[in-house]
Amino acid sequence: MSEQVLDEWQIALQQKKRELQACQQEQQVISCSQCEKLLSCELRDAYVKAVYDSMNKGTGGGFEF
Repeated sequence: MSEQVLDEWQIALQQKKRELQACQQEQQVISCSQCEKLLSCELRDAYVKAVYDSMNKGTGGGFEF
């Protein structure tokens, strides 16, 4: 049985995800894109930053598409 050990970046991401989901429930939406506060939402911005940080483990840099 393998047990996943979470690093600090994954823990932060999980916390931000819970906060975002709680906000979505409060606003009665299933996606942030349905929310009128989408473009000015600090909570969503913090979640996106946590996603990027968990992907690059805080080493900075950007993502190029």
